[in-house]
Amino acid sequence: MKAGRALKLWQEICLSQVLDEMPDLSLRQTTILLTIYLEPPPHTVRGLAAKLNVTKPVITRALDTMGALELVNRRRDENDRRNVLIQRTVRGSVYLEKLADLIIDKYGETA
Repeated sequence: MKAGRALKLWQEICLSQVLDEMPDLSLRQTTILLTIYLEPPPHTVRGLAAKLNVTKPVITRALDTMGALELVNRRRDENDRRNVLIQRTVRGSVYLEKLADLIIDKYGETA
Protein backbone atom coordinates (compact mmCIF):
# COMPACT_ATOMS: atom_id res chain seq x y z
CA MET A 1 0.00 0.00 0.00
CA LYS A 2 1.33 3.43 -0.90
CA ALA A 3 1.39 6.38 1.47
CA GLY A 4 -1.53 8.20 -0.16
CA ARG A 5 -3.77 5.13 0.04
CA ALA A 6 -2.73 4.45 3.63
CA LEU A 7 -3.59 8.01 4.65
CA LYS A 8 -6.89 7.87 2.77
CA LEU A 9 -7.74 4.63 4.59
CA TRP A 10 -6.93 6.23 7.96
CA GLN A 11 -9.00 9.31 7.05
CA GLU A 12 -11.98 7.13 6.08
CA ILE A 13 -11.71 5.14 9.33
CA CYS A 14 -11.52 8.31 11.42
CA LEU A 15 -14.42 9.92 9.55
CA SER A 16 -16.57 6.84 9.99
CA GLN A 17 -15.87 6.83 13.72
CA VAL A 18 -16.78 10.51 14.02
CA LEU A 19 -20.03 9.99 12.10
CA ASP A 20 -20.96 6.74 13.85
CA GLU A 21 -22.38 6.08 17.30
CA MET A 22 -18.98 4.78 18.46
CA PRO A 23 -17.32 6.76 21.27
CA ASP A 24 -14.89 9.31 19.89
CA LEU A 25 -11.61 8.26 21.53
CA SER A 26 -8.32 10.13 21.18
CA LEU A 27 -5.37 8.42 19.55
CA ARG A 28 -3.78 7.96 23.00
CA GLN A 29 -6.98 6.43 24.41
CA THR A 30 -7.26 4.11 21.42
CA THR A 31 -3.63 3.03 21.85
CA ILE A 32 -4.20 2.30 25.53
CA LEU A 33 -7.38 0.35 24.76
CA LEU A 34 -5.67 -1.70 22.05
CA THR A 35 -2.75 -2.42 24.38
CA ILE A 36 -5.10 -3.66 27.09
CA TYR A 37 -6.97 -5.93 24.69
CA LEU A 38 -4.15 -7.15 22.43
CA GLU A 39 -1.35 -7.72 24.93
CA PRO A 40 -1.55 -10.27 27.73
CA PRO A 41 -2.55 -9.01 31.19
CA PRO A 42 -1.95 -7.87 33.82
CA HIS A 43 -2.11 -4.21 32.86
CA THR A 44 -1.34 -1.52 35.40
CA VAL A 45 -1.36 2.26 35.30
CA ARG A 46 2.38 2.17 35.96
CA GLY A 47 3.00 -0.35 33.16
CA LEU A 48 0.90 1.53 30.62
CA ALA A 49 2.61 4.80 31.53
CA ALA A 50 6.03 3.20 30.98
CA LYS A 51 4.98 1.63 27.66
CA LEU A 52 3.60 4.92 26.29
CA ASN A 53 6.39 6.99 27.88
CA VAL A 54 3.94 9.28 29.68
CA THR A 55 3.16 10.03 33.31
CA LYS A 56 0.71 8.02 35.40
CA PRO A 57 -1.75 10.97 35.54
CA VAL A 58 -1.92 10.91 31.72
CA ILE A 59 -2.96 7.25 31.82
CA THR A 60 -5.37 7.91 34.70
CA ARG A 61 -7.17 10.65 32.75
CA ALA A 62 -7.49 8.40 29.70
CA LEU A 63 -8.78 5.56 31.88
CA ASP A 64 -11.28 7.91 33.53
CA THR A 65 -12.81 8.61 30.13
CA MET A 66 -12.75 4.98 29.02
CA GLY A 67 -14.12 3.85 32.38
CA ALA A 68 -17.05 6.26 32.07
CA LEU A 69 -17.74 4.70 28.66
CA GLU A 70 -17.47 1.23 30.26
CA LEU A 71 -14.66 0.23 27.88
CA VAL A 72 -12.38 -0.77 30.79
CA ASN A 73 -12.59 -1.35 34.54
CA ARG A 74 -10.05 -0.61 37.25
CA ARG A 75 -9.48 -2.39 40.53
CA ARG A 76 -6.79 -2.52 43.18
CA ASP A 77 -4.30 -5.37 42.98
CA GLU A 78 -4.98 -7.53 46.06
CA ASN A 79 -1.33 -8.66 46.10
CA ASP A 80 0.08 -5.13 45.97
CA ARG A 81 -2.43 -2.44 46.95
CA ARG A 82 -0.24 0.23 45.32
CA ASN A 83 -1.05 -1.15 41.87
CA VAL A 84 -4.24 -0.50 39.94
CA LEU A 85 -5.14 -3.30 37.54
CA ILE A 86 -6.92 -2.47 34.30
CA GLN A 87 -9.52 -5.00 33.16
CA ARG A 88 -11.28 -5.63 29.89
CA THR A 89 -15.06 -5.29 29.61
CA VAL A 90 -17.67 -6.69 27.26
CA ARG A 91 -18.41 -3.19 25.98
CA GLY A 92 -14.71 -2.63 25.26
CA SER A 93 -14.53 -5.92 23.36
CA VAL A 94 -17.56 -4.98 21.28
CA TYR A 95 -16.08 -1.53 20.58
CA LEU A 96 -12.87 -3.07 19.24
CA GLU A 97 -14.76 -5.68 17.21
CA LYS A 98 -16.70 -2.86 15.54
CA LEU A 99 -13.47 -0.96 14.97
CA ALA A 100 -11.85 -4.02 13.39
CA ASP A 101 -14.90 -4.52 11.14
CA LEU A 102 -14.75 -0.86 10.14
CA ILE A 103 -11.05 -1.15 9.24
CA ILE A 104 -11.70 -4.28 7.19
CA ASP A 105 -14.62 -2.62 5.37
CA LYS A 106 -12.71 0.58 4.62
CA TYR A 107 -9.63 -1.34 3.52
CA GLY A 108 -11.78 -3.22 1.02
CA GLU A 109 -13.16 0.07 -0.32
CA THR A 110 -9.68 1.52 -0.91
CA ALA A 111 -8.17 -1.65 -2.41
